[in-house]
Amino acid sequence: MVRLDRPIRHLTMAAVVGLLGLTAGCAHVTPKDMNASLASMRADLENEIKAGDAKTSSDLSGRMDTLEGRVSALEQDLKSLHDQFNVTVQRMQGQLRFDVPVYFGFDSTAVNTDGQAVLDKFAQVIQQYYPQSMITVEGFTDPAGSAAYNMRLGQRRADAVVAYLSGSANIAKSQLRAVSYGENTKRLLDKAHGPGQAGWQNRRVVMVVDDAGQTPAAALSGLSSN
Repeated sequence: MVRLDRPIRHLTMAAVVGLLGLTAGCAHVTPKDMNASLASMRADLENEIKAGDAKTSSDLSGRMDTLEGRVSALEQDLKSLHDQFNVTVQRMQGQLRFDVPVYFGFDSTAVNTDGQAVLDKFAQVIQQYYPQSMITVEGFTDPAGSAAYNMRLGQRRADAVVAYLSGSANIAKSQLRAVSYGENTKRLLDKAHGPGQAGWQNRRVVMVVDDAGQTPAAALSGLSSN
């Protein structure tokens, strides 16, 4: 159904007034005169509606072009995250999981220079495409030490990343939360552990972005998996 906007309603009223003037000004209006007036009014309305449809179509086309441009830009930014920093993205229901290579030294919560570079790029993507999304930083540890201690250590690592994102990377703190999975056995990448470099890949964080449907699925083609 086409919605008549204000210019079309004005045209309709003018045409009706003209038709009423024709009937009032003549004692006898022939069917030919009436049909001619009605045909003229119908033609004017159809032309206005077509013009309105063309404008609507143009507006929609422009919005689609803008959306496609954003999808393309997002795809390139995600590809850059992958190519430069080996970030992988997984789509889940209503969420995106960013596996970022932010690793920690044994029993450490310090975000090193390499980790800061990854987080800066991650923050740019979030600010550009997910400015209202909630981001959960999940902290992990290797299996050395007690489970209770590792839950605390994982929390401190997640807190350190939240502090960096809300400070140096300028993401609103209200968008960030930190949780710990410690040495969660279901999510260990291997069973190696420190001291030393062994088990380094488990001493990490994962970012989960509640995208609430903001991401066009096409932007993740070739970069995401289930």
